[in-house]
Amino acid sequence: MDILDTIDPTWTLFLDRDGVLNHEKHLDYIRNVSELKLYDGVVDAMRIFATQFSKIIIVTNQKGIGKGLMTVQDLDAIHASLQLQIELGGGQIDAIYHCSDMAEDSPNRKPQCGMAYQAQETFPDIDFSKSIMVGNRMSDMGFARNAGMYSVFLATTHPEIEFPHPNIDFRFNSLIEFANAL
Repeated sequence: MDILDTIDPTWTLFLDRDGVLNHEKHLDYIRNVSELKLYDGVVDAMRIFATQFSKIIIVTNQKGIGKGLMTVQDLDAIHASLQLQIELGGGQIDAIYHCSDMAEDSPNRKPQCGMAYQAQETFPDIDFSKSIMVGNRMSDMGFARNAGMYSVFLATTHPEIEFPHPNIDFRFNSLIEFANAL
């Protein structure tokens, strides 16, 4: 049986942001609301996920804050806009965690799983063995493995990543393709 067939409302979905929900800026950061451009199908995917998962959590590395290119207030405005777009489309985002630390080995910076533990502290019913992490980078896949979650790789920005891969359980071309597979 495919693990995707066993998902029920006790499962948690973790999502990266840039390159998963919205277009990335090449070698730059989404610094304000006007730069946040959702991929086609994301709102529909999030509506589907809201019927499948108990919690939907975004975990995003945001070095742009650490580099002084944007503020936490800028990030909060971006996330408020993102949440509004998703909620207006019938979806949900239960929480958003970010890591602005500059050090690659920060416990909260993916691939380390500190943001997963933050989410579990807020929502004690999260079971990592019944969680899926969706991302577009190998650091997201490492986050999934380090936390004991299943991993879904989206080939939106790095289609060259080979599959099968030991850190990737599933691979899709877009978020809506993954949602439709459920």
